[in-house]
Amino acid sequence: MDRIKLRFVGVELYFDDLEKAKEFYLQTLGLEISDEQVGHHAKFDCGAGFICLECKGAESYPSKDKAVLFFETPRLNETVLAIGKENLVHSESNWAVLHDPEGHNIVLLQSK
Repeated sequence: MDRIKLRFVGVELYFDDLEKAKEFYLQTLGLEISDEQVGHHAKFDCGAGFICLECKGAESYPSKDKAVLFFETPRLNETVLAIGKENLVHSESNWAVLHDPEGHNIVLLQSK
């Protein structure tokens, strides 16, 4: 059997407060909405993939709550300052972690 090749296309996260989550991804991370159904979901294109924020209970097949999003940045220190050090949960010399409004980990990686 031939091996199937998969390519990452996106991630979906579930939220109790979709509006608060949407504002975080818009204002704190600076992402732009590419598709939205008010009260149901908001989708952000992120280059190689997408992030879809969805209201908990909107799907008949919900996932577990655990998720981590990874973003690369060419200037980690500048990105951290722009986001605000008070928003960080943890940081090292080449990576930092912050949480979105419902506690999903967002890892910022220094590009190589």
